[in-house]
Amino acid sequence: MAFTESRMVGLQSVAPEFQLPDTISDKCLTFNDIKGTKGTVVMFLCNHCPYVIHVNEEIVSIARQYIPENIGFVAISSNDAVKYPDDAPDKMKWVASLLKYPFPYLYDESQDIAKAFDAACTPDFFVYDAENKLVYRGRIDGSRPGNSLPLDGKDLRLALDLLLRGEGPLQKQYPSGGCNIKWKE
Repeated sequence: MAFTESRMVGLQSVAPEFQLPDTISDKCLTFNDIKGTKGTVVMFLCNHCPYVIHVNEEIVSIARQYIPENIGFVAISSNDAVKYPDDAPDKMKWVASLLKYPFPYLYDESQDIAKAFDAACTPDFFVYDAENKLVYRGRIDGSRPGNSLPLDGKDLRLALDLLLRGEGPLQKQYPSGGCNIKWKE
């Protein structure tokens, strides 16, 4: 697995629309179904990536803290499940249950949604304001497997705090990094 950084999409870009199956509820959900009244976090994750496994507990903690503040959360997996069966929808449902994800975990089988968001890696985080405009893209924090930096979610938390206070986007944003999305050939 090659270490890949997020592409740092331009701020103020509008969230792409989608309609994807939720592996938890077995319902098709759209961006409007999951968005929060004050903002929305879209995360590209997968089951097998060690970088995602490293941050999963912190992701759940952040979601539990900010969902009551009217921030919507959604995770999307766009990996090729044929070549990476650990990322298949039935396994996604199992992982979401095991980790007690408090948000939907959608499957992007066509990979069109990952392309629309210009997602590059797992994990990859996108934060949109109440008008669905991008205010943050990048990492949860500087922690990576084996680098000894604390896993505290400080970058994503600061971006969400600024959004809730109406103070504008975080000035210094760093790309996320992890496994590349497993694209179909």
